[in-house]
Amino acid sequence: MRTLKQDLFLILAWAVAATAVFFIGLWGFGVWHDEWSGFNASWNISDGVCNIAVASINGDITTIDGAATTEGEEALLITNADDVISFLHAAEADPNIYGVIVNIDSLGGTPVASELIADALKGSALPSVALIREYGTSGAYLAATGADTIIASAFSDVGGIGITFSYLENWGKNAKEGLSFVSLSSGKYKDYGNPDKPLTADERTLLERDLKIYHDQFVKEVSENRNLPIEDISKLADGSSMPGELAFQNKLIDATGNQETARAWFAEQLSINNEEIIFCE
Repeated sequence: MRTLKQDLFLILAWAVAATAVFFIGLWGFGVWHDEWSGFNASWNISDGVCNIAVASINGDITTIDGAATTEGEEALLITNADDVISFLHAAEADPNIYGVIVNIDSLGGTPVASELIADALKGSALPSVALIREYGTSGAYLAATGADTIIASAFSDVGGIGITFSYLENWGKNAKEGLSFVSLSSGKYKDYGNPDKPLTADERTLLERDLKIYHDQFVKEVSENRNLPIEDISKLADGSSMPGELAFQNKLIDATGNQETARAWFAEQLSINNEEIIFCE
C-alpha cells in the first residue's frame, strides 16, 4: 500500500513533467512562429558585423508595384515607396543597426510616394543620410529632405522643385488620319486632359489651379524638412535643377561628398571611429 509521502512525490513528479512539456512546447511554437512569421534572425539586415543599413531609391518613385513598360521599350526602373518604408522599419527592429543611408539615383516620381518616404525618414529613430549620386531631383529630392542630412556628389543633379502635368496632344495627328474623338462623359470635365482632344481654356484653368496647389505644398514641405525660410525655397522652386556644389551653396544639401563623407557623419553622430562604421552592402 502506498503511503501519503509516495502519493505526494508522484503528484510532484507529474507536475514537473507537465511543466517541462509545456515549456518545451512553448519553445517549439516560438521557433515555428519565428520561421513562418518573417521574424527569423536570417531576415535581419545586419550580418552581425555591419551596422549601417543601405536602402536605395532608383528610377521612378511610386506606390504601385511592378515595372512600367511601353510596347517595344525596356522596363523602367521603379522604386516602390512601401518597400523603402518596410526596409526602414526592419532596420529599426534590428538591434545591430545604428543608422540608415539611402542611396538616391532618381529623377523623381509621384508626389504621394515621395512624401511617404520623406515622412518615414523623418519619423525614424535611426540617424539617416540621403546620399544623392547622379540624380536627386523633383520627388526624389523631396524624399531626401526627410533624412537627417543630405550629401550629394559635386557632379550630381539636385533640386528640380516643381510639378508638371505636361503631356503630348494627339488630336491634330488623329484628325489628319481621319480619326475623331467622341466624348461620352458623365461630367463636363471628366475627360479633361485626354491627349486625344484639344484642351479648352476652362480645362487649362483647372489644371493650373491644381498645379499651384501641389507646387505650394512641395515648397512648404521642403522648407519645413530643411528648416529653411519658405521664401528662400520659393525663389529656387522654378523647376530647374542644379549641380551638387550649387545645391550646397543654396542649402538644399548639407555637404558635397560620397559614401566616405557619410561614414564620417555617422561616426560623429554615434561617437565612434570611422573604421567602426560598416555599411550593410
